[in-house]
Amino acid sequence: MKDVKIDETWKKVLKMEFQKPYWEELTEFVRQQYLSGKVYPPAKNVFRAFDLCPLDKVKVVIVGQDPYHGEKQANGLSFAVNDGITLPPSLKNIYKEIQNDIGITPMSTGDLSRWAKQGVLMLNSVLTVAANNPASHKEKGWEKFTDAVIKTLNENRQNIVYLLWGKYAHTKGEVINREKNLVLISAHPSPYSVQLFFGQHHFSRCNKYLKEHNLKQINWQ
Repeated sequence: MKDVKIDETWKKVLKMEFQKPYWEELTEFVRQQYLSGKVYPPAKNVFRAFDLCPLDKVKVVIVGQDPYHGEKQANGLSFAVNDGITLPPSLKNIYKEIQNDIGITPMSTGDLSRWAKQGVLMLNSVLTVAANNPASHKEKGWEKFTDAVIKTLNENRQNIVYLLWGKYAHTKGEVINREKNLVLISAHPSPYSVQLFFGQHHFSRCNKYLKEHNLKQINWQ
């Protein structure tokens, strides 16, 4: 087993995944991709979501699909982009909903590490992508790994709020125990389905649930 550079709390519970045949094939594929062309996010940020949000600190999970494939966009957190990069449409819509829902204006930066550090696991289903080639690393093994992440969270933690936006994320969250956690589902915040995303009040409902369970609410600014 190759040494996986991921936060220790996650490494401990996911160690069986790192010994499975699919993981070996996946890491070989990803390594070759980084060696032979441009891949996002930078290798050091592949597990950034986990490093910023250890297992025992997770309060909220936001599930995305795969990283942005444009120059300097992806930074290892779902829906986020690096500071100074123009906000993608989905993130703009997330910010609009936050403003309409809880009456605060989010910061102009798209780097969501400020949320991750409060306990928001910004989890993409696929953790790498080839430059300018969306979904190029899907079905290579990442989905199995991130399914295991959600399953592990479900088995080891409770009173977590899962924000599942779009059909893909809904499917990803089917294993979650609805009696021990809060699962909020809606359409995806992309421009194609955003009218069904707006008005769902996920951010206020999330904070209400956290408060009811004596957990510090998330500052969504």
